[in-house]
Amino acid sequence: MIKIEEVIAGAEQASGLKAKLDMATHEGLSVYLNSLNTEAPLTERGWASIKNTLISNLSNRLQIDHWLEANPELLQRPVEKPMFVFGLPRTGTTLAINLLNADSNRRCLLRWEALNPIPPAQADQLSSDPRCLKEQEKLNQSLKHIPHISAIHHEDADGPTECQFAMAQSFCAQLYDATSEVPSYRHWLLHEADYLPVFQHHKRLLQVLQANNSGQWTLKNPWHPLFLSDLTSVYPDAQLVMTHRDPVDVVGSACSLIKQVRLLLSDDVNLEYIGESMLDIFEEMIRRTLKHREMHGWDSIYDLQYSELMINPIGEMKKLYAHFHTPWTSTTETAMQQLLAKNPKGKFGKHEYTLDEFGLSKSIVRDRLSDYCNQFNVTCHD
Repeated sequence: MIKIEEVIAGAEQASGLKAKLDMATHEGLSVYLNSLNTEAPLTERGWASIKNTLISNLSNRLQIDHWLEANPELLQRPVEKPMFVFGLPRTGTTLAINLLNADSNRRCLLRWEALNPIPPAQADQLSSDPRCLKEQEKLNQSLKHIPHISAIHHEDADGPTECQFAMAQSFCAQLYDATSEVPSYRHWLLHEADYLPVFQHHKRLLQVLQANNSGQWTLKNPWHPLFLSDLTSVYPDAQLVMTHRDPVDVVGSACSLIKQVRLLLSDDVNLEYIGESMLDIFEEMIRRTLKHREMHGWDSIYDLQYSELMINPIGEMKKLYAHFHTPWTSTTETAMQQLLAKNPKGKFGKHEYTLDEFGLSKSIVRDRLSDYCNQFNVTCHD
């Protein structure tokens, strides 16, 4: 069991700052801890790991707030036309964001700075900051001891990571639902949580991080379809990109990733619960995406097909740039080609999975998500 007082005290000790939690942040942490303490089947290692993560996330938030109090001028610097890449998990968002990150005119949220953001990196030191090097060493060790995780999803310390690591500092993020079985927190996240304060903090973080290293913010989080209304309230000029893939591959791959993550923290992982909960949340993501398009027009979101991205990644990037009237240069193209050459598919191993172990089948997935395939012209294989 983890008490909220323990998390707050730990964050205060780690940061050297006094915690002043706003109502939304306190609610998110309280709901999660209540769900965790009453529902999650964790090992002793699992409890310790999650406690450390919560303390780290709150400590980072306290440091960000303190930094902005000392440097209020940063809040006056705009975040212009940020691009958000999202879609059902395992639909090519990682490949897309890595290609976009190769463009030196863009600025991505990097893994190391999402985990250790204060102080913001000095100019041109995003890959050489000591915090980056330390995080890369941790990742190198993980690659030795749990290589199957990188086979499913790999990030380098100075590579793009997901916005949910920023959202986790508000304790309102799918990250917490992914790491353990917390049904009541999941219900709150999907149906009761207020995402607006989460994105307000998200923007504050970007304003800190761009202090010395600017560029067009280009961000990724598969779960953004759940909160597009609040995202665009905070970022009204956001460029939205949605990736699509055959849902049979999507569901199986996503379930497998959740399974492997939960096995790191628990000896009792309910695979059928993972399967059903993934289908439920995917249907909700699609419903909210369609609602956004109904309100703002179908073209308010640019669609990127996984099948086409895999066949012709450079060509698909050129189309995306043209859609948003972004200049395409030979330098950008060369950088993207070099990235592809250095990171062939399967570089960290093959990800193997089946639907059966999650109580699912191709026919079940096809039936539940057939409308999605038709509405978005998704290429499906037999």
